[in-house]
Amino acid sequence: MMTVKVLVDIRPSLVALPFHRAFTRPVVEIDGVEWPARWGTTEIPVEAGAHEIAVFFRYKGQRAARLGVGTEELTVHHTPGAQSRVTARLAPRNGSSFKVESA
Repeated sequence: MMTVKVLVDIRPSLVALPFHRAFTRPVVEIDGVEWPARWGTTEIPVEAGAHEIAVFFRYKGQRAARLGVGTEELTVHHTPGAQSRVTARLAPRNGSSFKVESA
């Protein structure tokens, strides 16, 4: 099965950006498998087909917390040279969840 690059653009609100860059790390989970991510764009290889994607963050040093979880169903099509894009936006309020959308 061929893999396709999925570009996940992960951003907190502009107000909270300095805090999140200093104290938190985003994580992308696809079909139950966690991928370390970064604020900005993270590239993850996935096989073509339907997937469940979740985006959340943890405070640096934490290993199990899942804060601000947002989920989306993602269908990846295998087209030579194609990339799938996902955006994950975190609202400024404490306790907000990511809004995850595939493009």
